[in-house]
Amino acid sequence: MKNLYFLFASLLISSFLIIGCNGNNNGQSSSDVQITDSSTLFKELTAEEARKIAKEAYIFGYPMIDGYRIQHTYFVNKDNTEYKAPFNILANAARVYTADDKAVQTPNSDTPYGMLGMDLRTEPLVITVPKMETNRYFSIQLIDAYTHNFNYLGSRTTGNAGGSYLIAGPDWKGELPKGIDRIISCETNLAFAIIRTQLFNAADLKNVANIQKNYKVQPLSAFLGSPQPQAAAAINFIQPLPGEEIKNSPAFFNVLNFLLQYCPEHPSEKELRQKFARIGIIPGASFDSTQLKPEIMQAVKDGMSDAWKEFAGLKQKIDNKEVTSGDLFGTRDQLNNNYLYRMAGAIMGIYGNTKEEAMYPIYSVDSEGVALNGANAYTLTFSKENMPPVNAFWSFTMYELPSSLLTKNPINRYLINTPMLPQLKKNNDGGFTIYIQNKAPGKDRESNWLPAPSGSFMVVLRLYWPKQEALSGKWTASPMVKVK
Repeated sequence: MKNLYFLFASLLISSFLIIGCNGNNNGQSSSDVQITDSSTLFKELTAEEARKIAKEAYIFGYPMIDGYRIQHTYFVNKDNTEYKAPFNILANAARVYTADDKAVQTPNSDTPYGMLGMDLRTEPLVITVPKMETNRYFSIQLIDAYTHNFNYLGSRTTGNAGGSYLIAGPDWKGELPKGIDRIISCETNLAFAIIRTQLFNAADLKNVANIQKNYKVQPLSAFLGSPQPQAAAAINFIQPLPGEEIKNSPAFFNVLNFLLQYCPEHPSEKELRQKFARIGIIPGASFDSTQLKPEIMQAVKDGMSDAWKEFAGLKQKIDNKEVTSGDLFGTRDQLNNNYLYRMAGAIMGIYGNTKEEAMYPIYSVDSEGVALNGANAYTLTFSKENMPPVNAFWSFTMYELPSSLLTKNPINRYLINTPMLPQLKKNNDGGFTIYIQNKAPGKDRESNWLPAPSGSFMVVLRLYWPKQEALSGKWTASPMVKVK
């Protein structure tokens, strides 16, 4: 509570009435700060100022709120059919995602997933990776509560020889323990790990399942065989917002306040946090929009709408290839606090990889700039000389819009990827053409058919562990051409 009182004093906001305390940034307890008269909070704040701050805070917080929706589904809500496991317990699925998986947008259907929600407040976790074949790609993507990809384990970064790696939260201080290959620090107390293990074909699923059994996650004390420290208090998780409410409900900021108490203030964001506090965005506090004056309530809603307009402008640049998916994902340093890019990454493909790990040329318009729709038919041709340059493999996956989910189809085919190359019909030059359409293109072309929904869609080309010519821009993806 000292931090809250200091913040209020420093901002000269003397009219807050604070009652009840059940949390702080270290998560030793949880807090609900009640502002009994929100009109006093905005006494010296104009509607225009509130609108600007709300817009900035919404752009900043969107990836966090949508990420919380997904992680609450996977690690908290045991009644949800897509629940995986409690925090700090690894959940592996020896299958690929299908149209029945709806919690996370733009999932891949190439690699069976392992999912791990991490609560790092009590002590670090140790992830142990088994030795595996040198030609099998795998990655463990480490994501903080902001959705920064703060580090990686895997074929590209640590190799396939196996090892044990310590994932530490912001409050842990310690030396490299015996038996640990490397310490990886996370700036937030809650984090997420996604394990992707390459599947060569349907018959290979048994091999992938055996590999998954040998991924191990342990608290540091269990790894060392030492006494377990006193556990942090259980988190009283609040309900996440459904997708539509994330877009337009001021309750968005209440969920943001809940999450921020597990995200210690970064030095580069001190002034930003102070600005957010002017409209009641304070770690652990309650944001009750019903207490706002009507003009301030409208200003907050308008700020949220302004954020979506800002995103629309960026989306146009993405469609025009002025901004690539590689610009939208990465570490805090790589994104350089570009919150709009981080928001766009979450909207278009939350938990996307850093470009060195995977690139995602996105097809949402055809070669003439017209939005893709299942009412039309399209082709995408790769010549032998223009195949996607990768160290691992590539895939081309269909998503229906606006949900950005895998789309049901009569042949249960969600993608065309490298392992399918032997089954594809080749062109005369050794390349191939993919037929993207709602109806089957005929028996002679069905091997190369990627079924599309009847309405709007997008297609994502994934390049896992891309080669330098892709990273540098020397290689560019072929255009998608509408069949006349």
